[in-house]
Amino acid sequence: MVSRQAQSERVEAQRHRLERLVNAVVSSPFLIGDPNEPGDRVALRVRRLTVFAILVSNAVGALVVAVFAVTALPKPEIDVGWWTVWLANLALGAFYIPFAMAVGVWWGRARVEQGPLGTAAWIGSPDPPTEAQAAQVLRAPMRLVVVQGTLWIVATALYAVLNATFAPLLGLGTGLAVALGGVTTSTAAYVLGELALRPILARALAVQGADTDRRGVPGVATRWLLSWLFGTGVPVFGLMLVGIAALTPIDIDSDTLARTIIALTTIVLVFGAFVTVLAAYQTVHPISSIRRGLARVQEGDLEAHVPVWDSTELGALQSGFNDMVDGLREREKIRDLFGRQVGEDVAEQAMATGVELGGELRDVSVLFVDIIGSTKLAARSEPTQVVALLNRFLAEVVDVVESCGGWINKFEGDAALAIWGAPVGIDDAAGRALQAAREMDERLREWVPELSAAIGVATGRAVAGHIGTERRFEYTVIGDPVNEAARLTDLAKEHTPRVLASEVAVAAASAEEAEHWNLGDSVLLRGRSVETRLAGPIVPDD
Repeated sequence: MVSRQAQSERVEAQRHRLERLVNAVVSSPFLIGDPNEPGDRVALRVRRLTVFAILVSNAVGALVVAVFAVTALPKPEIDVGWWTVWLANLALGAFYIPFAMAVGVWWGRARVEQGPLGTAAWIGSPDPPTEAQAAQVLRAPMRLVVVQGTLWIVATALYAVLNATFAPLLGLGTGLAVALGGVTTSTAAYVLGELALRPILARALAVQGADTDRRGVPGVATRWLLSWLFGTGVPVFGLMLVGIAALTPIDIDSDTLARTIIALTTIVLVFGAFVTVLAAYQTVHPISSIRRGLARVQEGDLEAHVPVWDSTELGALQSGFNDMVDGLREREKIRDLFGRQVGEDVAEQAMATGVELGGELRDVSVLFVDIIGSTKLAARSEPTQVVALLNRFLAEVVDVVESCGGWINKFEGDAALAIWGAPVGIDDAAGRALQAAREMDERLREWVPELSAAIGVATGRAVAGHIGTERRFEYTVIGDPVNEAARLTDLAKEHTPRVLASEVAVAAASAEEAEHWNLGDSVLLRGRSVETRLAGPIVPDD
């Protein structure tokens, strides 16, 4: 017996397969177009889809008329045989239906493709469509409705006049039946036309986006209202007319009345469901694309892009999503640049709490590194070579500092100042700074042997905060440990290895790190009133 958990897993797996299938269908380039596809190929494919939409919508309308005429149309008394009536209507249909379809295809294509604003004027051109041309594509499905509606109005008049010659009531009933087919065709033409034109619409809206003029274009509410009206409202109205006719002196037998009711309710159920499904698809499809785009953004993918193809407010929503992602991408770019300029910790704190001028006292450890003989280097080398060498040098410095938990507060030409303990406190700040000094000396001697650099490390209390004005400020650390680290660096240029730290820094470090340092003499550094006892890294025996 299958366990409940196994059944649940099976249902979940089936749901995922169905969701992948639906996503594959709704994301198909066949429906929304491939932006990299040549314009002439897109135009050919859209032309075929448009012809298909016109033919299918007319076929659906003709089927509705045929079903209604055969099963539900009341049969009044006439002076001629019914075979004569059927032959006359079939003859008219044999002439008019091919004629109307041919004219509908030609006229519909002309209304969409021809003219300075038509799709043929720009789809094969390297130039993007203008705002007026994009707006014309938005209105193209309604133009197809006008074409089909006009042809079916003519058909309604022809069939009504033809059948009125046999009996006025027959002419009225036939006219209503053909009008019902015309409404059905027009609705199907609009819905299918939107789907057929979607690849071109996606290209137009990709350029104009939410700024495209949408006046005269049905929105989501109008689309659903029309779907209900044409899919349900009109057939129900026809059913109501039959009921009214049954209350008049017109003789309608119960069998005819039953067949009429069954036919109309079948049309309501079948065609109403068809139109509702298409309307639901046209609403859910763009929402699904936005949902998938949001999922990608939540996963950190700021390259997510949603094709814009919907002519309603949902198209503006798709375009708005793309604008939002563009803004997030720009914000992330600025954030990244900001973090690189001032350090990630400083950037995070600034974005979380805002920026206020001033500072706070913090216990910090400071590492200062400076190139020895940089003036001579600049004099004997090309500027581009100097910059390339400095970038190699600073890359190693940054890598070591960040791997040890610190951050670069500033670059000063050929020198760099690294901080531990501000703006965010860190465990064993002194130990991490000392470790960085030892590793940096080894890395620079191995990977940038063309340069010699001196390193100084100091620990103490300093003021950390933003200095400057509201228009231009920077985060910095000011205090005795910064000055002491700079003086130790100057002194380290005369020592081997060229790394010096203060006794205070070694004393504040963890015992594990302090074991790597030896204490030496005390010296009075330039600009200080108190002597500093020096410490240097233990050099392993060769």
